Amino acid sequence: MKRRVVQIVSLVLFNSYYFSFLKFIPCPVLNCYACPLAIFACPIGTIQYFAIISSFPFLTLGLLGIIGSISGKAVCGWLCPFGFLQDLLYKIRSRKFKIPEKWGYLKFLVLILLVVALPFFTKDFWFCKLCPAGTIEAGVPLAIFNQAIRGVVGFFFWLKIAILLLILILTIYCQRGFCQLFCPLGAIFSLFNRLSLLKPKAKGCPIKICKNPGSFDCIRCLECMKK
Repeated sequence: MKRRVVQIVSLVLFNSYYFSFLKFIPCPVLNCYACPLAIFACPIGTIQYFAIISSFPFLTLGLLGIIGSISGKAVCGWLCPFGFLQDLLYKIRSRKFKIPEKWGYLKFLVLILLVVALPFFTKDFWFCKLCPAGTIEAGVPLAIFNQAIRGVVGFFFWLKIAILLLILILTIYCQRGFCQLFCPLGAIFSLFNRLSLLKPKAKGCPIKICKNPGSFDCIRCLECMKK
């Protein structure tokens, strides 16, 4: 219950609209910069921008490194709005499947290709073009309420919608399917799980995401501490 309250507060905090003067500061969660309500910059969007201009994102990676060193992927489990949405969808009654842990390396491929390599070589925001969090937070609302944007909706918008629907369906059947398989921000934070100061002591994962707290996929939800 405490985690749900924190997730709701985080959702409201990162999308408080009237504090949008903070948009030059990257937040530590996957929350789209283009969302009409967002008050911070998306760290993945920021990393892509610096890849495009062939510069190093010292502030963004420094911020993520500090947070990761302290808490590992706890921000994924407690603060990320898109992670919260996946938690809610997983509660829908359905047959559940466990994603093989080795498939989790896909998110590192997404990080390398869509966030760094392709933006660097093509000078375009490739992950943002396909990001399901961006679609639900910015793409859909802007297409509905902004007539100018609605008039230029094309192939990439419908591709984004298709990807979003597939991800939402996946997360009904697989606990945090997007987080485990595709999230580049989760890939960055997962590198700190074995080194972070926050280390749950319990063995086994009651939500069936990982094998132990040192795993790349552990989101530090602390459910294992309740056993």
